[in-house]
Amino acid sequence: MDIEAWTCPAPVRDRPRVVMGHGGGGALSAELVQQIFAPAYGGDVLAQMGDAAVLALGGARLAFSTDSYVVRPLFFPGGSIGDLAVNGTVNDLAMRGARAAYLSCGFILEEGVELDTVTRVAQALGAAARTAGVEVATGDTKVVEAGHGDGVFVNTAGIGLVPAGVDLRPQRVVPGDVVIVSGAIGVHGVAIMSVREGLEFGVEIKSDCAALGGLVDAMLAVTPDLHVLRDPTRGGLAAALNEIAAASGTGVVVRERAVPVPSAVANACAILGLDPMYIANEGKLVAFVPRQHADAVLEAMRAHPLGADSVIIGEAVEDHPGMVVARTGLGGTRVVDLPMGEQLPRIC
Repeated sequence: MDIEAWTCPAPVRDRPRVVMGHGGGGALSAELVQQIFAPAYGGDVLAQMGDAAVLALGGARLAFSTDSYVVRPLFFPGGSIGDLAVNGTVNDLAMRGARAAYLSCGFILEEGVELDTVTRVAQALGAAARTAGVEVATGDTKVVEAGHGDGVFVNTAGIGLVPAGVDLRPQRVVPGDVVIVSGAIGVHGVAIMSVREGLEFGVEIKSDCAALGGLVDAMLAVTPDLHVLRDPTRGGLAAALNEIAAASGTGVVVRERAVPVPSAVANACAILGLDPMYIANEGKLVAFVPRQHADAVLEAMRAHPLGADSVIIGEAVEDHPGMVVARTGLGGTRVVDLPMGEQLPRIC
């Protein structure tokens, strides 16, 4: 591993050119959207700024989302770019309460990439779609010159129906809501880094990449009155909590010791100087649930294979609106800021 070749993902904000941190899901990404894209596009639907947009069309409520995947390497313990391309978009729809129905899929291939590699990605994508119960309905392929890509990039867009009575968005969060995370955090990002840099931590760390539609269905079966769901991908759990706090105008308090961090992830982060709270996940969700429903929702989550390790980690509060703080094991508190960029770039 060439430490000297690493570049800082959190550059100063006034740089005139795009830097890696702009794609990290943190403060730089938010500025890019708020200062360039949102003013250029406009529109009330875009202003939702959720994992997916909810649209009224022909008497139905549809969730619609798109995402692009530039992960390096293409294949890693527990998944591949093909799995990510399906599960990431399916999960974005699930975070608005929708079960994905159809996907589009666009491949951008670099001249010279082996067709066997493309075949493996396509087969993994198809298998993931079947597992998630979603159909790839349309697609596109483009090829760029050698040296102008990185083998394979994938874009997927998805649509799904939002059930009646379901309204998942951060603006519904109120003080007293209970914060639940569906399992161990930081696994995906560390799995990618272990392969990319050839690191060994004494045990193989596999990505948690998975489609969360079934878990969300189990939660909504308890009550449709969940307030917000978010899959903590780029920027990790810290970014997800900060985005919800900012949009809802509430504070969030997290019990640091309650946050589930596997020992292998904790050890890897200690070696690399990383914080698990900021590392991407691809098969976890964080939920803000009304207190009166929290125990029943937690029980339903734990009964599902993808939520067996679910745990309550904190609550929404009136104090310090828009800010996330963690109570440490020593009795103190620390501010959990929105990351500037991304600790581990190119992981989704």
